[in-house]
Amino acid sequence: MGITINTNTSASLSALNLNRSQTLLQKSLARLSSGSRISEASDDAGGLAVSMKLSAAIKRTDAQYSNVSNALSYLQTQDGVLKSAASVLERISELATLYGDVTKSSLDQANYDVEFRNLAQQLSQFQQTTFNGIALLGSASGSTLDVTLTDDGSQSMAIDKSYLLKASSKTLAVATEGVKAAGTLSGFAGVELSQLTSAIQELATLRATNGAQSSRLQYALDSLATNRTNLEAANSRIFDVDVAAETTRLARNNILVQSGAAMLAQANASSQIALKLLQ
Repeated sequence: MGITINTNTSASLSALNLNRSQTLLQKSLARLSSGSRISEASDDAGGLAVSMKLSAAIKRTDAQYSNVSNALSYLQTQDGVLKSAASVLERISELATLYGDVTKSSLDQANYDVEFRNLAQQLSQFQQTTFNGIALLGSASGSTLDVTLTDDGSQSMAIDKSYLLKASSKTLAVATEGVKAAGTLSGFAGVELSQLTSAIQELATLRATNGAQSSRLQYALDSLATNRTNLEAANSRIFDVDVAAETTRLARNNILVQSGAAMLAQANASSQIALKLLQ
């Protein structure tokens, strides 16, 4: 190659390589400082699109985990009410047995009636219990709460709002709606023990249903937690930078930049040979 003044091919090539090395160095610095393999869309357009969808799914999963946790708390509170109602019915059945003692006077039976009326009224008032303003015990047949179990909304379950209704009749009758507590009942007269045992059995079934639903929600929570972990791992493989590999690239690019700058200086100096020939 001849010695020229207007064009310094070696310097131009050195400058080109230096610019490339500088770009790679800046990219490595951006990745390591942000912790992201994709610092801009051009780094991996397809990977960025997938990562955005995975990130959205992770956020939805977090929100759904919170929703299911709240539904589980709702069921646990509901079970507490049902447990209290069962205790009331057990006490009423105990009083009914004591009421039937032939050695009890009419005054004794009247005392039992006083406690019975108060317990029957309390039993009917359990219907007023709420959880964050949501009724724990429904007021109509078929009352349910639909709980979504997955982040995409494809799976759900219905929580049965088991309920106690105050009956206008003067018996503690078991109906398809649930246990009916006769708040207007004046006393034990006309109340059969079989009605009370049936009412207790109905409450036992309601608590069993509550427990089964709580168990399902707990497994749904476990599934959401596992799914979130897997989504995070998948997103990490796409979006997060491999620090070990990127630091290696950083060291290489840093050396290339320094050597490129040195070679550019050498290439610029080489054109001065033409001056010596002109002297």
